[in-house]
Amino acid sequence: MESRGRFVFRKMAAQLKQEAALLTGDRLMAAEARTEEAEASLCLTWYEIMDTIRDIRLLYGVGG
Repeated sequence: MESRGRFVFRKMAAQLKQEAALLTGDRLMAAEARTEEAEASLCLTWYEIMDTIRDIRLLYGVGG
């Protein structure tokens, strides 16, 4: 899986792409940008879940 920083960058790039699409009226590009942003957000959520799991394991002393 790609690094967290890469997904943050992809999310920002998708937001910029969506703004450009709104300015030009390109609905297809706007839809692509929304999809790319959603994918990056999903992957960032996965990282947040894994961080939470790690914190809980450290808190309760559970191996894994």
